[in-house]
Formats: sequence, structure tokens, C-alpha cells
Amino acid sequence: MYTPIDLSDPLLYRDADPEPIWARLRAEHPVYRNRRQNGEYFWAVMTHRFCTEMLTDPDVFGSANGMRLDSDPRVLAAATGKMLNVTDPPRHDKIRKVVSSAFTPRTVDRLESNMRKTAARAIDGAITEGGCEFTRVAQQLPVSVICDMLGVPPHDWDFMVERTRFAWSSTALDEADEARKVQAHTEILCYFQDLAELRRRDPQDDLMSALVHGEIDGVPLTDQEIFYNCDALVSGGNETTRHATVGGLLALIENPDQWHRLRVDPAVMPSAIQEVVRYTSPVMHALRTARVDVELGGQRIRAGDHVVAWLPSANRDDEVFTEPERFLVDRSPNRHLSFLQGNHYCIGSALAKLELTVMFDELVRRVEAAEKAGPVRRLRSNLLWGFDSLPVKFTPRS
Repeated sequence: MYTPIDLSDPLLYRDADPEPIWARLRAEHPVYRNRRQNGEYFWAVMTHRFCTEMLTDPDVFGSANGMRLDSDPRVLAAATGKMLNVTDPPRHDKIRKVVSSAFTPRTVDRLESNMRKTAARAIDGAITEGGCEFTRVAQQLPVSVICDMLGVPPHDWDFMVERTRFAWSSTALDEADEARKVQAHTEILCYFQDLAELRRRDPQDDLMSALVHGEIDGVPLTDQEIFYNCDALVSGGNETTRHATVGGLLALIENPDQWHRLRVDPAVMPSAIQEVVRYTSPVMHALRTARVDVELGGQRIRAGDHVVAWLPSANRDDEVFTEPERFLVDRSPNRHLSFLQGNHYCIGSALAKLELTVMFDELVRRVEAAEKAGPVRRLRSNLLWGFDSLPVKFTPRS
């Protein structure tokens, strides 16, 4: 007998294995009408084909009504048309051009140099201590990179990572938890306001300077556009790469033959990083809203319905991936959707892949073997398929 499942239940990802559920839905209900506990519903898109179709058609599936489940309606109303993630063309493309202008070769070179130092220091510290909570090691690199790019000084990086974890990483448990999330968002935005004023007076080679001096159709970006896009970049840059790093190490620990292959054959590193991104799929869903009545996967979807690409399910679709349940560092081709598709393709994808390359390159340089040193705990979240805890022990290379 078929038992309905609520894919938006965050406990499913903390306490259970969702992969058999995704597989069943791909086979039986590739576009699944998901009824939530509060009686509301959305359409969950489970296959690679239909996810790609909806993500690449912004005329039919728009982003202006939100890009994730459980968004705060007040924040969403204020951010729509201003934040890149919740803006449709043509405004979206113009904001994206301003943000992209900060990804200069000189900036990327500076960031990579700092990445190497940060990753090496974090891994060497874990080796020296004999064991570590790897989620804390993994967070050091992405927060340093996105803060460095924005122009946040190093002494404020810990502040940014802690506020980001409160603001974005998990579903609120109660009203007090929700209040802490709102407070964290407020503190982040206030910080950006101060940094923006500083960069207006003293521009530097960083993203905040590009934003405060950027224009769209000859008109400067508003403060709201600047602050909301900084907020989105910090959350995306910190959380997703951190969880991909943790999940990637866990996959290598659980597949020692793949760890050995990566150590002895550095040429597979580029494909290994793509496989880490596919296999870990740290962002679970991407929400769109139907702008017109449309049919998708045999289902009639009405204008105004929420339609949600379930990305880790698409990334395990055996119509696209051979042995998708396996972690294979030499997988090719690898048409994963972890960075989305279409006009909302992740603007920081190249930077994220560089961060992961640096981290795993430094790991295989310094670590002979890694093993779990305690229980692995998943996040309670329906947005991030990530980790609360991964205790590990490293054996250094001689």
C-alpha cells in the first residue's frame, strides 16, 4: 500500500535515509503532489529530465515568488526583484552582470593563494590534535573565501560564519528559534551597511566595492539590492561548500578504494570534485512558481503553484547516471544539477569547485588515512542535505 510522504519534513533528512524514497518517487511519481502537514501542497520534481525542463524555462517557472520552501513572507516581499535568487529576467540578468564583475582574474588569484594557506593550516591543526570535528575544519575555508571576496576583514570572519549558520542552515524548531534566525539576518544586514559606507569612501578590489559603485541602466544599485545580494552570497558561499566538503570526506572514508585512487592519481581530481558535488548535493531543493497553467511529467500544474526541483534525487537518476548510488572519483560524464541550470546557474560555481579542489588536494597531500571517530549526525533541515557532526581521526602522511 502506498504511504504518502512529506518531502518537506526536516526530520526525514536527520533521522532516516531518504534515498529509497526518492527512488520510489522517481519511478512512480516523477512529479509528485506533496501535501504538507499544514494541508498546503507543492509539486516535487524528482527526475533529472523534468528538473532540467523546469529550471531552464523562466518564462513558465519564475523565481520572483521565492526560491526555497518556508521563506519568511516579509523577507521575501522585501527581497523580490532585488536579490539575485528571487528575481526574474531581465532585471535578474542585469544584477548578475554587476555581481559577476567582481570575479576578476586578480581577485581569483588572490583568493586561491589565501585558500591554500587556510586549508593547510586547518588540516595541519587537525592532524596535530590527533582528531577533530570535521564540520568545524570544513567551515574555515568557505567563510574565509567569501568574506575575503566581499572585503570583510579577517577579524570579523567568525562573526559572519556564526550568524550565517543561525540565519540559513536549519528549520526553526519554535518561535524563539525563528526569532534567533531573524536576529541573525538583521545583524548580517547591519554589518553590510557599515561595510558599504566604508567602501563608498575607500573602494578596494572586492565585491562590496563593485556593488556600491555598480549601476543598472545608469542607476546605482539601492542599499537593499546591495545588502540582500551580499546576504545571499555569504549564505551560499559558506553553507553549501562546507557541507559538500564534509560529505565528500565521509564518502572517501566509506569508499577507501576511491581515497586510494585520488591519492595515487592526481589527474582524477577534477572529476572527483564534480562527483563530490553530485554525490553530496548539499542544496536539496530549488523552488519555482508556475506563471501559467502548464503540464509537467503528466501532471497539470496551475498558475501560482509552487514547483520544487528535488536536486539530490535528480542527481541519483539512473536514466542519466550509471550506478548513481556509488561514489566514483572518475565518473564521466557527470551532468549533475547541484549548481542548478538555466539563468540561475550558480554564480559562484567555479569558486566553489576551486575551494573543494584546494581542500581535497591539501587533504591527500597531508593525510595518509582518515577514519570516523564518532557518530555522524545529519542536519535537521529540508533545504541543506548536510551535517551537524563528523568526528574524524587523521593519520598523517610520512
